[in-house]
Amino acid sequence: MNPELFKEALARQQIQVTTRQMQQFETYYTLLIEWNEKINLTAITAKKEVYLKHFYDSLTLAFSHSFDQKDIRLCDVGAGAGFPSIPLKILFPDLNVTIVDSLNKRITFLQLLIEELGLTEVSLYHDRAETFGKNVDFRESFDFVTARAVARLNVLTELCLPLVKKEGYFIAMKAAKSEEEVQEAKKAISLLGGKWIEDLSITLPSSEDERHLLVIQKKKETPKKYPRKPGTPNKQPII
Repeated sequence: MNPELFKEALARQQIQVTTRQMQQFETYYTLLIEWNEKINLTAITAKKEVYLKHFYDSLTLAFSHSFDQKDIRLCDVGAGAGFPSIPLKILFPDLNVTIVDSLNKRITFLQLLIEELGLTEVSLYHDRAETFGKNVDFRESFDFVTARAVARLNVLTELCLPLVKKEGYFIAMKAAKSEEEVQEAKKAISLLGGKWIEDLSITLPSSEDERHLLVIQKKKETPKKYPRKPGTPNKQPII
């Protein structure tokens, strides 16, 4: 998917991309490739692949949820090179974005990136999700919390759902469908105050690769003991 096809594919989803935004995506690609030689940001480096499997893939969140209203707060847990939050921020400038990542080198890259792209209202935190979720300044304060290919859903639920405010959404982005993973996470979802909504299946253009958005809505306050201390959700997931 070259940049022109990227723009056309989004237009088919009723998402219009301006010349300025296309320039921002081009700058994003250039910086991603430059920094990927210094630190491991992505295994995908071909331009057509980055536009399809990183940029377009990140924006599939906007196919079913609206991000163009004012005062929407989104938290991206384990954002890595900024996916999906930075592509969303480029297209929806009013979106308030918070990024949490445990590797400081990635935070350094993201800081330079948001400066080069001229983005505002993007906050970066070098932290573990378990610790960040206990912080009273952020706990249960976000309209949307996202995580892209970070861990199994029962683990992600413990890391992310504490950050979602009541009636907000946690959306896990997955490359493959897994009924087993969803069933395995049902206890964690309920225990942490969530309600399973749906598995939205999306096919990427040109490649026909499948993607899944696992949507969970926050209905009740998360018990204060969650998330547990760093490392515990992975070692002893709720099942």
